[in-house]
Amino acid sequence: MKAEDVAQYLRENPQFFDQYAEVLADIRIPHPYDGRAISISERQMTALREKNRQLQVKLHELINNGEHNDIISEKMHRLMVALMAFNSLEDMLHGLNDNLCEIFAIPHVALRLWFSHNSSGGGQRSEFKPISESLRAIVENMAKPYCGPNPAGDIIQWFGRDAQQLQSFCMIPLRRKHTIGLLVMGSPESERFHPDMGTLYLERLGELIAGALARFKNL
Repeated sequence: MKAEDVAQYLRENPQFFDQYAEVLADIRIPHPYDGRAISISERQMTALREKNRQLQVKLHELINNGEHNDIISEKMHRLMVALMAFNSLEDMLHGLNDNLCEIFAIPHVALRLWFSHNSSGGGQRSEFKPISESLRAIVENMAKPYCGPNPAGDIIQWFGRDAQQLQSFCMIPLRRKHTIGLLVMGSPESERFHPDMGTLYLERLGELIAGALARFKNL
């Protein structure tokens, strides 16, 4: 008889140990940690303690994730309130960088927008400088934000002299009915924007900024 047959028999006949209680009392099982033999009941207690430990670890992970999500949600709310307070597109574009730095601790931000705008200060703002067709095609086809060390096209040049110290980047397409621009955030920390990180809140950030832009343009 194979071990699998014994295991299957005991599953199908739980009354076995009622009829042969002395067998249960005599059985000794190797201890999982120090090699000594223990009874089935002691082995069960050991297994339950290990399962409880694993559940405790999982519970702490869930609590930590929940607290982390609460913090991000609160920051998103603060940004939304700040963006709604601006009365002009130029004020919003200027204030966006300040708020991303203050609220999310992201000091390096670059933005490019597809629509045209005449600056009241005379001269073209960097947000409206043209980009290559190849980069625009990449952004148009992005299904979700990109996070990693290699931004597309010539994006790294958008950061000027700061580009040399940046190790990770996040590219967020801005969309309404169609793609209207691209937000890029850079960090000197290599793990700040890594390929395996979740992008749900980054997607929401893009939607929030695109919605704020729509207040001043028919997008």
